[in-house]
Amino acid sequence: MTTQDSQSGARDALPCTSEKRMSQRPVIGVTTQTLHSIDGIPEGLPQSVVMNQRYYIAVTLIGASPILIPLLDDEPEALRGAYDVCDGILIPGGVDVDPRYFDEEPHPRLGRIDPARDRTEMQLARWAIEDHKPILGLCRGLQVINVALGGTLYQDLEEQYPDAIKHDYFPNYGFERDHLAHEVTLAKGSRLRHLMELDRIQVNSMHHQGIKTLASPLMASAIAPDGLIEAAELAGDYFCVGVQWHPEVFELSDPHTRHVFREFVKASARFGGK
Repeated sequence: MTTQDSQSGARDALPCTSEKRMSQRPVIGVTTQTLHSIDGIPEGLPQSVVMNQRYYIAVTLIGASPILIPLLDDEPEALRGAYDVCDGILIPGGVDVDPRYFDEEPHPRLGRIDPARDRTEMQLARWAIEDHKPILGLCRGLQVINVALGGTLYQDLEEQYPDAIKHDYFPNYGFERDHLAHEVTLAKGSRLRHLMELDRIQVNSMHHQGIKTLASPLMASAIAPDGLIEAAELAGDYFCVGVQWHPEVFELSDPHTRHVFREFVKASARFGGK
């Protein structure tokens, strides 16, 4: 059975609940991306927004009701209306972040960008942080949170970070999404360390950008063997966590990973109950 099949099976096995109980599930907004920003998508297809189902299934299995947020970057009132419906925001992985958001010109090895997604996610991240609405960033999502708060990125680790280990274990390079690429050390006293219940974990790795300057409000909560920041969070009771890997791949198989999604959904439920 494939990972996708097992996720679909687990989704189908969700217990039935009453309409009243279902209405109490926290609403998690999952951002989307432009179809044509993805490598290999041919020209001529209709303009569409899409997102891998792994992300919204991950929060559904924990007890949330996910909604996909379209790229409403040119309709701020509509975007705010969609944001206001949500009790938490999940920013998934995806294409590179436009370096103009941290005042750099594009590097020759910058990959595809998605301007509408950049604008949408930067705005959602800033609103969520201002309102203390729970936010979880995965891979690109960590980078968006960092840049939204004033941090910067390496546009290409191999070119710009001399001590970098290999981080770009992309599926289109022949690697499986659950390939454990390297270890990260979790920071003592961090929310992530508390949730994972471990000092070190093995992670998958599908990125070539990474945090260069950590935004001053954030604290680093996981470090790769080459010193690269692989997770960050805001201190205190407010749930704002970003990780550089893809934990949605392991939610069904790893109880430690599930703790992160569960705490995010619980924090969203508390926010929605205010």
